[in-house]
Amino acid sequence: MRWLPTYAVQRALRRTPSGLVHLMIALADHFEPAIVPQDGAQRASLEEQQRRLGSWTQIYPKAFGPWRDHEGRPFVHTYFYPAEQYDRAVLDQLSEHCRSGWGEVEIHLHHGLEAPDTAENTRRQLQRFRDQLAFEHGCLSYFQDSAVPRYAFVHGNFALGNSMGGRNCGVDSELQILADTGCYADLTLPPGIFHPTLISKINSLYECRSPLSRPAAHASGRDLVAGLTPSNFPLIVQGPLVIGSTRGLRPRIENGDLTAANPPTIRRLRLWKKAGISVRGCPNWIFIKLQCHGMDPRDKEAMLGAPMRQFLQELVEGAVERREVLHFVTAREMFNIIMAACDGREGDPGDYRDYYLKRTRQPQAASVRSEPPKETART
Repeated sequence: MRWLPTYAVQRALRRTPSGLVHLMIALADHFEPAIVPQDGAQRASLEEQQRRLGSWTQIYPKAFGPWRDHEGRPFVHTYFYPAEQYDRAVLDQLSEHCRSGWGEVEIHLHHGLEAPDTAENTRRQLQRFRDQLAFEHGCLSYFQDSAVPRYAFVHGNFALGNSMGGRNCGVDSELQILADTGCYADLTLPPGIFHPTLISKINSLYECRSPLSRPAAHASGRDLVAGLTPSNFPLIVQGPLVIGSTRGLRPRIENGDLTAANPPTIRRLRLWKKAGISVRGCPNWIFIKLQCHGMDPRDKEAMLGAPMRQFLQELVEGAVERREVLHFVTAREMFNIIMAACDGREGDPGDYRDYYLKRTRQPQAASVRSEPPKETART
């Protein structure tokens, strides 16, 4: 609970923005078609993975297509697919679903589970999977006409930067490796409520302090500020971590995790907004990064059934009354809007979905920033 003092300070200093607020809502889906809930070491057969994904891609557009944001965009997932579980046929299915407008694929990695991983192996695995996604499946994104694919990342078991002391990772320099291989943002945090990888910095958008080669380099950093463009990548994009109450007024800790036991609700939305995650100086643009395990059979009803449909209906239909402008975004689009805020851009944040990174390599548009972010963070 090392984050409680920070939380107390945030609650004292952060104020709910007055007037209209723009909500950028992204769902980081730890998407594992091979998951076997009863045994994390086992993997479902390829046939079962394809069956699960086929069911998902058929149900999802029909169930959630009617509910659109301010710009007419549907609620999308960012599918963080595990690099160590790569299967060409499954990725072909998923990438086709995304090309139809239902999300984007990014990188997820579980490693160091049986023994600490090495920096060399981690770099090799990330580069290989990055290139497979980009060049074989048409996923990921680019800055202008750069040949280097860019990606967002979530760490399996939340042990980012070897923050579990060697367990479920083992690579002290992981943040530097992410920077070197084209990672623009990490969306791992926060983990479970009492998880050992929890850090004291919460409810924040920030760039890590150098050197990125040190263990848990993400444990401290400079908050993003409007008018000050960040230079250390990947940026850390955190989800909400707040204390609220249930319907029975019992205290509860909210971390933005969507499960069968804790599906999305408008009551939870109030807590996500309460976290006040924004670029400093731009408080009316609120960034809500949620997380789920979309392929976990235990959570199928929460992800594809009545709870999610009811939430989206209430979310969209009640937005005007709550004085909210909704923007359903992918991790890439959220990053782009964050960067626009850092550059002092104003107006409708939805105009900046492709501000820095685009899904295809192309010359830079005149309306976006003229200088690229640095290729890597230097130590």
